[in-house]
Amino acid sequence: MSDFLLPDIGEGIVECEVVEWRVAEGDTIEEDQPIVEVMTDKALVEITAPEAGTVTKLYVPQGKIAKVHAPLYAYQTAGQQSSEATVSVSEQTPPAEHTEKKMADAEPVAHSPSSNGLLASSTATGKVPASPAVRRLVREHHLVLSDIPGSGKDGRVLKEDVLAHLNTPAAAVAPTSASPTSASPTSASPTSASPTSASSTMPASGLQPSKVEPLRGVRAVMAKRMVEAASSIPHFHYGEEIDVTELLALRERLKPKVEAKGERLTLMPFFMKAMALAVAETPIINAQLNSEANELSYYAQCNIGMAVDSKAGLLVPNVKGVESLTLFEIAKEVGRLTNAAREGRVDQADLKGGTISISNIGALGGTYAAPIINAPEAAIVAIGKTQWLPRFDEHGAVQRRAILTVTWAGDHRFIDGGTIARFCNAWKGYLEAPESMLLHLA
Repeated sequence: MSDFLLPDIGEGIVECEVVEWRVAEGDTIEEDQPIVEVMTDKALVEITAPEAGTVTKLYVPQGKIAKVHAPLYAYQTAGQQSSEATVSVSEQTPPAEHTEKKMADAEPVAHSPSSNGLLASSTATGKVPASPAVRRLVREHHLVLSDIPGSGKDGRVLKEDVLAHLNTPAAAVAPTSASPTSASPTSASPTSASPTSASSTMPASGLQPSKVEPLRGVRAVMAKRMVEAASSIPHFHYGEEIDVTELLALRERLKPKVEAKGERLTLMPFFMKAMALAVAETPIINAQLNSEANELSYYAQCNIGMAVDSKAGLLVPNVKGVESLTLFEIAKEVGRLTNAAREGRVDQADLKGGTISISNIGALGGTYAAPIINAPEAAIVAIGKTQWLPRFDEHGAVQRRAILTVTWAGDHRFIDGGTIARFCNAWKGYLEAPESMLLHLA
């Protein structure tokens, strides 16, 4: 039996969360077959089989943390003896679960591995599938597992089922009246239990959580980086309205040509191209301050990041060298990165090297937002939704115009209000008169 060690994924990553096992113990696998998905602090990574064989053991349960260079799973190759793949029930049960068996004072029943990989509790009414964490929660509240209706597959009792059961009046009162720690001569029978005895199962705040989950992977990194950026960078915010009526008309004319090549044309490529042109007029917007805050680095290449609401959490991949790309090339990159980010499969190279960022909150319906800078970048803009609003033309007549709001956040250590206003005006000029961008095409 060979152990597969979690490889070094790079970027200094030492651990990752097991998101989903694609195989189960006993499954036959082929070379390069997807085995497991793990979540690093950057993205979702798919790990494939190094060779054909049979999976004999999964060392790290789904949702738990795996360490780099530690065994992830065991497998038997076709040339190994079948006896090597034989694993006893005691070997399949992690040490923590052995401990839980000894602690199971509220459920004096035998445990055995169920078909779905979770431990099942044998009761008088049959087998009730439940994870060790759920069984621990059941014991802590002095409940009986078989009394809780399971909403999971094959009647599996989930944590949500236990919490919902606790919220029912009968469950809230009966367990505490029967508990050895709360029993008294006046509360020995169920009929004498008082409503106050149920409060022992509630937190001091009186709130009962419906779900508790660890903050891991991309979300954990986002939490850390946002706190660092908000607390270490003095943010300066600047808002503006942009009339994108002409830009929308141009996009409609170009859409068929882009779609004919299998790509999708959104407003994002226009935002990016106009931003790269504006950066050429105000280079400090594309600069970065070092950690000692005593040196500025100016970048000729404009790598524009875009915030994507992915299933893994907030990811900000960036389009490299926007200043030298055509609108079609930018649209192609935007489509590739968006699809990859939404699946949580962005390459590390696509997440590194950004110089300025865009958060298109308007795609979800927001009008205004105060974005937090994606450090060490100097600025970020939040783009609101486009609204058709009445505006006066140069003759004083009211017209129907497409208006969107933008809110910039700049690093006030080296970007002042005048700088970001001039930059935004240049960017706005290209977007309101998109044909003016033709003057700058190579």
